[in-house]
Amino acid sequence: MPGEFALIERIRARAGRRDDVVLGIGDDAAVLAVPPGHELVVSCDTLVAGVHFPDDTAPADIGHKALAVNLSDLAAMAATPAWCTLALTLPEANAAWLDDFLDGFLALADEHGVSLVGGDTTRGPLSMSITVHGLVPAGQALRRDGAREGDDIWVTGTLGDAAGGLAQWRARGPASAKLRHRLDRPTPRVQAGLALRGLATAGIDLSDGLAADLGHVLAASGVGARLELGRLPTSRTLADHFDEARRWTLQLTGGDDYELCFTAPAARAFEIEQAMAAIDLPVTVVGQVEAGAGLRFGTPDGDAWTPPADGYQHFSGGHA
Repeated sequence: MPGEFALIERIRARAGRRDDVVLGIGDDAAVLAVPPGHELVVSCDTLVAGVHFPDDTAPADIGHKALAVNLSDLAAMAATPAWCTLALTLPEANAAWLDDFLDGFLALADEHGVSLVGGDTTRGPLSMSITVHGLVPAGQALRRDGAREGDDIWVTGTLGDAAGGLAQWRARGPASAKLRHRLDRPTPRVQAGLALRGLATAGIDLSDGLAADLGHVLAASGVGARLELGRLPTSRTLADHFDEARRWTLQLTGGDDYELCFTAPAARAFEIEQAMAAIDLPVTVVGQVEAGAGLRFGTPDGDAWTPPADGYQHFSGGHA
């Protein structure tokens, strides 16, 4: 069984290196060159087995997801990914498991030009903490606090697929491979985030469900909103497996979508549609920002609707 330093060397041997990495894995800390005129955007997420991914998740899928959910935070800030660190806690020093994990992690890192520049390994229940670093031209980060009354509310992609996959896994019944794939292999919308610079007024990635995450934007911006449930973008697979009321709950409170939700003036709609078409990504207007506090929901029949939960919260046993 390899020791800690053998595992670190195994990681170092496979990690790519950007030209702006002055000093990477192997010293007490990394030294990185931030280009002039840019600000550094930093985010960190921890994933724990049995909490953020099912226990039967393949190591390569865990590696992919661990980095993807962090890159999604950079996408929400309209930042270009650059570097990351990985703190990995393993029950045992399993070289084969680590190699498979790195297959998923480093493939996504290479796709987005990210260098793994440091981290830590230790023994304990399976978990990992990734810190990502991105770059944005000074003053151009997309924040949560810019939504204004009258703005359209947009989302990328489709909602509820990952939550549907998790619901099927928990039920231990018939399951869709497509929904499970959306749970295990989220796509960070990095290109969409970059394309929204100068177009969107506020943004957030959807990790805890549209209701909760949009609520953070509304609170930071001091506004309210109305969502039209009939406009929520729905995949054919989700529609085939869940009825309408269940779909709404999954889409609003299920989490794990890692799509982007953003606001923008209605006058920007054509530019946004063109920008998203250029990267072949569907986008949908799902509501409008309103004066006053709170988030309201309307059905296709014009009725009010209240979700049975608010969204995922780690310290309330799951959903609030």
